[in-house]
Amino acid sequence: MKKSPSGRGVLLILTLFLSASGALRLGSGVGMALANAEAEPALTADAPTSCPTPPLALVEALNIRESKVSARETVLNDRLAALSLAEAAITARIEEMTAAEAELKKTLQIADGAAEADLARLTAVYEAMKPVDAAKLFGEMAPEFAAGFLGRMTPGAAAAAMAGMDPAKVYAISVLIAGRNAMAPKN
Repeated sequence: MKKSPSGRGVLLILTLFLSASGALRLGSGVGMALANAEAEPALTADAPTSCPTPPLALVEALNIRESKVSARETVLNDRLAALSLAEAAITARIEEMTAAEAELKKTLQIADGAAEADLARLTAVYEAMKPVDAAKLFGEMAPEFAAGFLGRMTPGAAAAAMAGMDPAKVYAISVLIAGRNAMAPKN
């Protein structure tokens, strides 16, 4: 279908009316803006801007608030400094304790080594004794104490010493030696 030329003319007229209406609306606001601009002094870069003075109560309230905030900030800074000092002291104390613990471990190792050496030497002495003399000596000892030495001795020397002892005492010592590792974990 072919459009009639009169349809284009109507569209053109409508477009012109809408454009004219928009120009009139824009133009009316421009005149008022120009009139207002001439009435106010122009601001330059050198001219200071003036703000209305705030109410005195607001200024006082802001000053009080600022002083409170400053006081809190000072208190917080003091606490932070105290915490930093405390942290440094705690760190130093931990380092001292760690050094003391290491020193104590070394001392305990030396003492344990010395005690073990003494026990080994005394066990060797008991093993070197005549079985009759060793039996008399172990018969006089408390069963717990005798069990410790007899358990460390070679089986032959321990058997020879136990052969000369009272059977009730040998039984008590045997129970102690057998039960020594009863509570140890098993694989």
